[in-house]
Amino acid sequence: MMTPESFLDGAIYFSFVLVALSLAIAFVRLTLGPTLSDRVVALDMMTTLIIAVCGIVAVMTAVSAFLDVAIVLALVGFLATVALARYAERRDPENEAHADD
Repeated sequence: MMTPESFLDGAIYFSFVLVALSLAIAFVRLTLGPTLSDRVVALDMMTTLIIAVCGIVAVMTAVSAFLDVAIVLALVGFLATVALARYAERRDPENEAHADD
């Protein structure tokens, strides 16, 4: 018979496996590219997945400090994504050609 505690443990381990698989796929996209936009999206996805790991660990250990870490990572990740997007926009010569339109 499955108890709620054993179900939660199984769900936590299953979540870890799915997040680890997603991190591996995002890392492949980060390394292979081929464009800067692909790398920025992969890096943002990896940040989101690390935030998910913090949330899973918070549920697993019942330590709410991991949620504080997740919030800080989310804020830093958002700022990094905005900064990289602005850099990519300024760097893209295609945008300069269409700026006169």
